[in-house]
Amino acid sequence: MDEHLVSVITPTYNCGRFVAETIRSVLAQTYPNWEMLIVDDCSTDNTEEVVHSFADPRIRYLRQPRNMGTAEARNRALREARGRWIAFLDSDDLWHPEKLTRQLRFMQSNGYAFSYTHYGEIDVRSQSLGVTVTGPRRISGWGMRNYCWPGCLTVMYDAQCMGVLQVGPLKKRNDYALWLRACRKANCYLLPQTLSYYRRRKGSISREGKWKLIACLYRMYRQEERQGHLHAAISTGRNVFFAVMKKLLYSRKSVAKQV
Repeated sequence: MDEHLVSVITPTYNCGRFVAETIRSVLAQTYPNWEMLIVDDCSTDNTEEVVHSFADPRIRYLRQPRNMGTAEARNRALREARGRWIAFLDSDDLWHPEKLTRQLRFMQSNGYAFSYTHYGEIDVRSQSLGVTVTGPRRISGWGMRNYCWPGCLTVMYDAQCMGVLQVGPLKKRNDYALWLRACRKANCYLLPQTLSYYRRRKGSISREGKWKLIACLYRMYRQEERQGHLHAAISTGRNVFFAVMKKLLYSRKSVAKQV
């Protein structure tokens, strides 16, 4: 494990349209000691060609033997990661150039093992949608069970504390399953700066129907948290309640400022 290396975990599937911009946002980081593990879940578009057009040796392209889903792609990247610090960036999202520098400084100066940041929402043309999403300053294990507060693209954790986290083959909510595991070992702290940009587009998981997403959440509690039917139903209902609270308390509609 490299004490100063940040391993950027990027699963991808048919994101050839966006992945170049995502890679460029990592290349633009002011913190230079990173590796980017792009795990391709058998894309059928030009994703592989786009990734290979970048000659930087810090970018590691891995292709799955068959289409296995985002959870397995992310699991593989986590097993292959060589850095002490683990960060996450999906292949259609973007980072501010100082994201790694500021977040790593925040964690090291405070002795935190798990953190997240604000994020802004952008459209398919990378234009701001005027929405900034935040969350609680401190998320305990109980708080994380209430709701998946962190945006995946904002999270960083210390692998020296967490170990190699792995989740089951969940098609959706697999990032939440990871945060639940991480919160068993350390609280998650908010760096209150907008350092990531989440792309809203048709076809993304977050754009699917609410009832389908709720069903996936219930299955996550059953499979990953090993909860019984009643307990999983209660956990799901509590999560839906806090989803409304997040919308009311932690999603601000305004002109998103670039940090």
